[in-house]
Amino acid sequence: MPLKPKEAALRLVVSYPTLKKWIYSGQLHTVTTPGGHHRIAEAELDRFIPRAEVKAGPGRRRNFQRISGRNQLVGSVVDVKIQGFLAQVRISIAGQVITSIITAEAVGEMRLKKGDMVAALIKSTEVMIVRP
Repeated sequence: MPLKPKEAALRLVVSYPTLKKWIYSGQLHTVTTPGGHHRIAEAELDRFIPRAEVKAGPGRRRNFQRISGRNQLVGSVVDVKIQGFLAQVRISIAGQVITSIITAEAVGEMRLKKGDMVAALIKSTEVMIVRP
């Protein structure tokens, strides 16, 4: 589903005026609605998200989702709030909500939005137990 310019700006972690400048200069291609509003395809945003180059070969991982960490909790995103260069992502896991603070750039690269299925990877040297 094509995005509105403000949504695209949030995903790319740029200001709305910058995104509009890219549209008007032809750097970012859009589709115009019958009402004259711009919509941006997600595939078009991919050109603006930097990707790491990975050389394929024997012994190289082809899928970056494989990870050695075992403390993964799977749930769905219930809220994403972006403010400045940080984002608050709330994930519902088995009826409990866990909150993660990550960069706004990471939210844009992963295209996180409400309803997405994700895994929270817990990295810690200690696990504390509290009894009421």
